[in-house]
Amino acid sequence: MSIRVELCGGLDLLFNKQKELTVQLTDIGQNATVGDLIQYMTNKIEDESKCELFVMDGSVRPGIIILVNDQDWELLDKEDYVLETKDNVVFVSTLHDHLGNISVQHSHRSVHLQ
Repeated sequence: MSIRVELCGGLDLLFNKQKELTVQLTDIGQNATVGDLIQYMTNKIEDESKCELFVMDGSVRPGIIILVNDQDWELLDKEDYVLETKDNVVFVSTLHDHLGNISVQHSHRSVHLQ
């Protein structure tokens, strides 16, 4: 019983340049939530000084978008969403250019928001 985790927008650099991970739900805990996954992922960052690039105050930093099965986690109870086998969780770090636009790349699709 596993989930797939994708790391986009440079977040892979925090995780040994791994853009995709398969995570066993049993490694996270029984009835694992997105909040549990965030903590699990934070513990996987080898350089502790870089943890602040991923989390702040017990959750992901502002500017990191989480999608669960292509849905915004904010529509799914955020940290309290209970993960299920074969869920696809995507962590996307957003980059802002001088015009305030956001560019997001996910699974070979590119979205440009203004």
